[in-house]
Amino acid sequence: MLLPEEQCVVNWLYQYGALPKIQVMKMLNMPEEKAERLLYTLRRSLRITEILDGTYIALDPLAKPDQRIIQAVWVLAKFINKLDDPKDHYAANYPSQVFFLKENIGYEIIVLYEGEESQVRLLQPDEDLKFIIVVPDISIAPRLQLPDAPCLLATVKSRGDGEPVVTFYSQEESDNGKD
Repeated sequence: MLLPEEQCVVNWLYQYGALPKIQVMKMLNMPEEKAERLLYTLRRSLRITEILDGTYIALDPLAKPDQRIIQAVWVLAKFINKLDDPKDHYAANYPSQVFFLKENIGYEIIVLYEGEESQVRLLQPDEDLKFIIVVPDISIAPRLQLPDAPCLLATVKSRGDGEPVVTFYSQEESDNGKD
């Protein structure tokens, strides 16, 4: 029988595939030492495995990390403490990567790469749904045809091996070209 936190880790890896170890520890929202022990116990019981020199953890030793999912989960990590239940997030349908619930409002996170601006038109607006659109650089925001729904724009910038910097922009800021 797994502890609730262990069940969360296994569920995340099942939904999202391989994730950076540091990201999973951040999502656990507990002291680093306790998170390390939890992951150690899961590894020892053969529930999870380390891949790519221990940088990532996965359920399958042959798993390959999906960078879009990883960026979306970094954005999700900024909201994890505000969710009604830490399990209220799921892998989303294309073109989005992650769906989560916060205060009974649904949020979809979509990660776009340069040249994929047209994918925004595939989003399906709903009155109880908001979008977080992750772009490689805020300078491409004026090229986006945003849906008729509340949107927040974000960038995820790596700063080496640690946690990346996630920056959020309102629609107004992106329209004005503000960084």
